[in-house]
Amino acid sequence: MMFDGFDTRRIVVDGVDVPVRTAGSGPPVLLLHGFPQTHTAWHQVAPALSGEFTVVVPDLPGYGASRGLEPTAEKFAKRNLARLMVGLMDTLGHGRFALAGHDRGARIGYRLALDHPGRITRFAPIDILPTLEVWEAMNWQAALGSYHWLLLAQPAPLPENLVGADGPGYVRHLIDRWAGHHDRLDPTAVAAYARAFADPAVVAAACADYRAGATLDVEHDRVDRDAGRKIDCPVLLIWARRYLKERGRRHLDVWRSWAEDVRELPLDCGHFVAEEAAQDCAAALLSFFSEEYHAR
Repeated sequence: MMFDGFDTRRIVVDGVDVPVRTAGSGPPVLLLHGFPQTHTAWHQVAPALSGEFTVVVPDLPGYGASRGLEPTAEKFAKRNLARLMVGLMDTLGHGRFALAGHDRGARIGYRLALDHPGRITRFAPIDILPTLEVWEAMNWQAALGSYHWLLLAQPAPLPENLVGADGPGYVRHLIDRWAGHHDRLDPTAVAAYARAFADPAVVAAACADYRAGATLDVEHDRVDRDAGRKIDCPVLLIWARRYLKERGRRHLDVWRSWAEDVRELPLDCGHFVAEEAAQDCAAALLSFFSEEYHAR
Protein backbone atom coordinates (compact mmCIF):
# COMPACT_ATOMS: atom_id res chain seq x y z
CA MET A 1 0.00 0.00 0.00
CA MET A 2 1.21 3.51 -0.78
CA PHE A 3 2.32 5.41 2.33
CA ASP A 4 1.52 2.50 4.61
CA GLY A 5 2.27 3.58 8.19
CA PHE A 6 2.19 7.31 7.38
CA ASP A 7 -0.07 9.65 9.30
CA THR A 8 -2.39 11.83 7.21
CA ARG A 9 -3.56 15.26 8.30
CA ARG A 10 -4.55 18.64 6.93
CA ILE A 11 -2.75 21.77 8.09
CA VAL A 12 -3.97 25.29 7.40
CA VAL A 13 -1.15 27.74 6.70
CA ASP A 14 -2.19 31.37 6.18
CA GLY A 15 -5.62 30.24 5.02
CA VAL A 16 -4.28 27.54 2.67
CA ASP A 17 -5.39 23.98 3.38
CA VAL A 18 -2.38 21.67 2.90
CA PRO A 19 -2.83 17.87 3.08
CA VAL A 20 0.33 16.24 4.41
CA ARG A 21 1.61 12.76 5.16
CA THR A 22 4.24 12.21 7.86
CA ALA A 23 6.22 9.26 9.18
CA GLY A 24 9.47 8.51 11.01
CA SER A 25 11.19 10.01 14.04
CA GLY A 26 14.61 11.27 12.98
CA PRO A 27 15.76 14.64 11.59
CA PRO A 28 13.07 16.24 9.40
CA VAL A 29 13.02 15.96 5.60
CA LEU A 30 10.53 17.85 3.42
CA LEU A 31 9.65 16.28 0.04
CA LEU A 32 8.01 18.57 -2.55
CA HIS A 33 6.50 17.11 -5.72
CA GLY A 34 6.30 18.70 -9.13
CA PHE A 35 3.91 19.34 -12.01
CA PRO A 36 1.60 17.68 -13.00
CA GLN A 37 1.69 15.42 -9.96
CA THR A 38 0.68 15.21 -6.30
CA HIS A 39 2.48 14.07 -3.15
CA THR A 40 1.90 10.52 -4.44
CA ALA A 41 5.01 10.97 -6.61
CA TRP A 42 7.06 10.16 -3.49
CA HIS A 43 5.28 6.87 -2.76
CA GLN A 44 8.47 4.81 -3.18
CA VAL A 45 11.08 7.26 -1.89
CA ALA A 46 9.28 8.53 1.23
CA PRO A 47 8.98 5.11 2.93
CA ALA A 48 12.66 4.42 2.22
CA LEU A 49 13.62 7.65 4.02
CA SER A 50 11.23 7.24 6.95
CA GLY A 51 13.41 4.63 8.67
CA GLU A 52 16.02 7.29 9.42
CA PHE A 53 14.20 10.61 9.10
CA THR A 54 10.93 12.32 9.95
CA VAL A 55 9.47 12.60 6.47
CA VAL A 56 6.96 15.32 5.57
CA VAL A 57 5.16 14.92 2.23
CA PRO A 58 2.54 17.59 1.35
CA ASP A 59 0.51 18.35 -1.71
CA LEU A 60 1.85 21.65 -3.02
CA PRO A 61 -0.55 24.56 -2.47
CA GLY A 62 -3.21 24.42 -5.17
CA TYR A 63 -2.24 20.94 -6.37
CA GLY A 64 -3.71 17.57 -5.48
CA ALA A 65 -6.18 18.04 -2.61
CA SER A 66 -4.77 21.39 -1.43
CA ARG A 67 -7.19 24.30 -1.62
CA GLY A 68 -7.51 27.92 -0.49
CA LEU A 69 -4.78 29.69 -2.49
CA GLU A 70 -6.06 32.30 -4.92
CA PRO A 71 -4.86 31.40 -8.46
CA THR A 72 -2.80 34.52 -9.19
CA ALA A 73 0.85 34.90 -10.12
CA GLU A 74 1.47 36.78 -6.88
CA LYS A 75 0.13 33.94 -4.75
CA PHE A 76 1.92 31.28 -6.79
CA ALA A 77 5.27 33.07 -6.91
CA LYS A 78 7.80 30.63 -5.52
CA ARG A 79 8.66 33.21 -2.87
CA ASN A 80 5.14 32.94 -1.47
CA LEU A 81 4.96 29.16 -1.84
CA ALA A 82 8.31 28.86 -0.03
CA ARG A 83 6.94 31.02 2.77
CA LEU A 84 3.93 28.71 3.08
CA MET A 85 6.20 25.65 3.24
CA VAL A 86 8.23 27.30 6.02
CA GLY A 87 4.94 27.89 7.83
CA LEU A 88 3.99 24.24 7.36
CA MET A 89 7.27 23.04 8.85
CA ASP A 90 6.99 25.56 11.70
CA THR A 91 3.53 24.19 12.50
CA LEU A 92 5.02 20.69 12.65
CA GLY A 93 7.79 21.93 14.93
CA HIS A 94 10.68 21.74 12.46
CA GLY A 95 12.87 24.84 12.50
CA ARG A 96 15.61 23.34 10.33
CA PHE A 97 15.14 20.57 7.81
CA ALA A 98 16.51 18.89 4.71
CA LEU A 99 14.57 19.34 1.47
CA ALA A 100 14.26 17.41 -1.76
CA GLY A 101 12.13 18.90 -4.52
CA HIS A 102 11.24 17.67 -7.96
CA ASP A 103 10.26 19.96 -10.82
CA ARG A 104 8.09 22.81 -9.41
CA GLY A 105 8.84 21.55 -5.91
CA ALA A 106 12.53 22.10 -6.56
CA ARG A 107 11.81 25.68 -7.67
CA ILE A 108 10.06 26.28 -4.37
CA GLY A 109 13.02 24.63 -2.68
CA TYR A 110 15.76 26.83 -4.06
CA ARG A 111 13.68 29.94 -3.45
CA LEU A 112 13.20 28.80 0.16
CA ALA A 113 16.95 28.27 0.51
CA LEU A 114 17.68 31.76 -0.83
CA ASP A 115 14.94 33.60 1.09
CA HIS A 116 15.28 31.74 4.39
CA PRO A 117 19.00 31.03 4.84
CA GLY A 118 19.76 28.69 7.68
CA ARG A 119 16.42 26.89 7.50
CA ILE A 120 17.54 24.15 5.09
CA THR A 121 20.35 21.83 6.16
CA ARG A 122 20.72 20.15 2.77
CA PHE A 123 18.92 20.65 -0.54
CA ALA A 124 18.40 18.19 -3.40
CA PRO A 125 16.86 19.73 -6.54
CA ILE A 126 15.67 16.98 -8.88
CA ASP A 127 15.74 17.47 -12.65
CA ILE A 128 15.64 21.26 -12.91
CA LEU A 129 17.78 24.28 -13.59
CA PRO A 130 16.90 27.63 -11.97
CA THR A 131 13.98 29.38 -13.65
CA LEU A 132 15.93 32.40 -14.87
CA GLU A 133 18.53 30.11 -16.45
CA VAL A 134 15.83 28.19 -18.32
CA TRP A 135 14.23 31.31 -19.77
CA GLU A 136 17.57 32.83 -20.77
CA ALA A 137 18.53 29.65 -22.63
CA MET A 138 15.13 29.33 -24.35
CA ASN A 139 15.32 29.08 -28.14
CA TRP A 140 12.85 27.68 -30.61
CA GLN A 141 14.05 24.10 -30.14
CA ALA A 142 13.77 24.36 -26.35
CA ALA A 143 10.39 26.03 -26.70
CA LEU A 144 9.09 23.10 -28.74
CA GLY A 145 10.27 20.68 -26.08
CA SER A 146 8.97 22.76 -23.17
CA TYR A 147 5.96 24.34 -24.84
CA HIS A 148 3.88 24.03 -21.65
CA TRP A 149 6.00 26.80 -20.06
CA LEU A 150 4.70 29.20 -22.71
CA LEU A 151 1.18 27.79 -23.01
CA LEU A 152 0.30 27.76 -19.32
CA ALA A 153 1.75 31.25 -18.79
CA GLN A 154 -0.67 32.81 -21.29
CA PRO A 155 -3.31 35.17 -19.86
CA ALA A 156 -6.48 33.62 -18.43
CA PRO A 157 -8.71 32.03 -19.45
CA LEU A 158 -7.05 30.60 -22.58
CA PRO A 159 -4.88 27.87 -20.98
CA GLU A 160 -7.52 27.12 -18.34
CA ASN A 161 -10.06 26.47 -21.10
CA LEU A 162 -7.71 24.43 -23.27
CA VAL A 163 -6.32 22.23 -20.50
CA GLY A 164 -9.60 22.13 -18.60
CA ALA A 165 -11.38 20.64 -21.61
CA ASP A 166 -9.63 17.38 -20.75
CA GLY A 167 -7.41 17.84 -17.71
CA PRO A 168 -6.80 14.10 -17.12
CA GLY A 169 -5.97 13.61 -20.80
CA TYR A 170 -3.51 16.48 -20.71
CA VAL A 171 -1.72 14.98 -17.70
CA ARG A 172 -1.38 11.64 -19.46
CA HIS A 173 -0.05 13.45 -22.55
CA LEU A 174 2.69 15.10 -20.45
CA ILE A 175 3.60 11.84 -18.75
CA ASP A 176 3.91 10.16 -22.14
CA ARG A 177 6.22 12.99 -23.33
CA TRP A 178 8.45 13.08 -20.27
CA ALA A 179 8.75 9.53 -18.96
CA GLY A 180 11.78 7.49 -19.95
CA HIS A 181 10.52 4.22 -18.45
CA HIS A 182 6.73 4.23 -18.60
CA ASP A 183 6.53 0.73 -17.14
CA ARG A 184 8.05 1.98 -13.87
CA LEU A 185 5.18 4.38 -13.20
CA ASP A 186 2.53 2.89 -10.93
CA PRO A 187 -0.88 3.04 -12.68
CA THR A 188 -2.51 3.97 -9.37
CA ALA A 189 -0.21 6.99 -9.04
CA VAL A 190 -0.76 8.06 -12.64
CA ALA A 191 -4.52 7.80 -12.11
CA ALA A 192 -4.21 10.05 -9.05
CA TYR A 193 -2.36 12.71 -11.04
CA ALA A 194 -4.90 12.58 -13.85
CA ARG A 195 -7.86 12.64 -11.46
CA ALA A 196 -6.58 15.79 -9.75
CA PHE A 197 -6.61 17.69 -13.05
CA ALA A 198 -10.27 16.91 -13.55
CA ASP A 199 -10.84 19.72 -11.01
CA PRO A 200 -10.84 23.21 -12.59
CA ALA A 201 -9.30 24.58 -9.37
CA VAL A 202 -6.15 22.50 -9.93
CA VAL A 203 -5.93 23.56 -13.57
CA ALA A 204 -6.23 27.21 -12.51
CA ALA A 205 -3.52 26.70 -9.88
CA ALA A 206 -1.14 25.19 -12.43
CA CYS A 207 -1.68 28.10 -14.82
CA ALA A 208 -1.05 30.60 -12.01
CA ASP A 209 2.09 28.67 -11.13
CA TYR A 210 3.48 28.99 -14.65
CA ARG A 211 2.45 32.64 -14.96
CA ALA A 212 4.49 33.29 -11.84
CA GLY A 213 7.34 31.36 -13.42
CA ALA A 214 7.34 33.73 -16.42
CA THR A 215 7.13 36.93 -14.37
CA LEU A 216 7.79 37.26 -10.64
CA ASP A 217 9.99 34.19 -10.29
CA VAL A 218 12.29 35.47 -13.03
CA GLU A 219 12.61 38.86 -11.37
CA HIS A 220 13.31 37.36 -7.94
CA ASP A 221 15.99 35.13 -9.46
CA ARG A 222 17.56 38.05 -11.32
CA VAL A 223 17.77 40.22 -8.19
CA ASP A 224 19.50 37.42 -6.30
CA ARG A 225 21.91 36.62 -9.11
CA ASP A 226 22.81 40.28 -9.61
CA ALA A 227 23.43 40.60 -5.86
CA GLY A 228 25.66 37.51 -5.87
CA ARG A 229 23.40 35.78 -3.36
CA LYS A 230 23.90 32.01 -3.19
CA ILE A 231 22.38 29.00 -1.46
CA ASP A 232 24.29 28.48 1.79
CA CYS A 233 23.75 24.75 2.33
CA PRO A 234 25.16 21.72 0.46
CA VAL A 235 23.28 20.88 -2.75
CA LEU A 236 22.88 17.56 -4.54
CA LEU A 237 21.58 17.89 -8.09
CA ILE A 238 19.88 14.70 -9.26
CA TRP A 239 18.99 14.81 -12.93
CA ALA A 240 17.58 12.56 -15.65
CA ARG A 241 19.74 11.90 -18.69
CA ARG A 242 16.64 11.14 -20.78
CA TYR A 243 14.99 14.45 -19.97
CA LEU A 244 17.25 17.26 -18.73
CA LYS A 245 19.84 16.89 -21.46
CA GLU A 246 23.01 18.97 -21.37
CA ARG A 247 23.42 21.32 -24.31
CA GLY A 248 26.60 23.34 -24.03
CA ARG A 249 26.98 24.42 -20.41
CA ARG A 250 27.06 21.60 -17.85
CA HIS A 251 24.18 21.46 -15.36
CA LEU A 252 26.69 21.23 -12.53
CA ASP A 253 28.31 24.49 -13.64
CA VAL A 254 24.92 26.22 -13.79
CA TRP A 255 24.10 25.21 -10.24
CA ARG A 256 27.57 26.20 -9.01
CA SER A 257 26.70 29.77 -9.95
CA TRP A 258 23.75 29.54 -7.51
CA ALA A 259 25.30 27.60 -4.60
CA GLU A 260 28.73 27.28 -3.02
CA ASP A 261 28.71 23.51 -2.46
CA VAL A 262 27.18 21.44 -5.28
CA ARG A 263 27.57 17.86 -6.42
CA GLU A 264 25.56 15.91 -8.99
CA LEU A 265 24.07 12.50 -9.72
CA PRO A 266 22.83 11.89 -13.29
CA LEU A 267 20.50 8.90 -13.65
CA ASP A 268 19.39 6.92 -16.70
CA CYS A 269 15.69 7.70 -16.59
CA GLY A 270 13.05 10.19 -17.70
CA HIS A 271 11.70 13.18 -15.83
CA PHE A 272 9.86 11.25 -13.11
CA VAL A 273 13.03 10.39 -11.22
CA ALA A 274 11.49 9.42 -7.88
CA GLU A 275 9.39 6.79 -9.67
CA GLU A 276 11.51 5.73 -12.64
CA ALA A 277 14.72 5.43 -10.59
CA ALA A 278 13.23 5.14 -7.11
CA GLN A 279 15.92 2.97 -5.53
CA ASP A 280 18.81 5.07 -6.81
CA CYS A 281 17.04 8.31 -5.89
CA ALA A 282 16.21 7.11 -2.37
CA ALA A 283 19.72 5.79 -1.79
CA ALA A 284 21.26 9.08 -2.92
CA LEU A 285 18.99 11.12 -0.65
CA LEU A 286 19.61 8.82 2.32
CA SER A 287 23.35 9.17 1.91
CA PHE A 288 23.29 12.92 1.27
CA PHE A 289 20.93 13.80 4.10
CA SER A 290 22.65 11.41 6.53
CA GLU A 291 25.95 13.29 6.14
CA GLU A 292 24.42 16.24 8.00
CA TYR A 293 22.78 13.94 10.55
CA HIS A 294 25.94 11.98 11.39
CA ALA A 295 28.18 15.06 11.39
CA ARG A 296 26.47 16.41 14.52
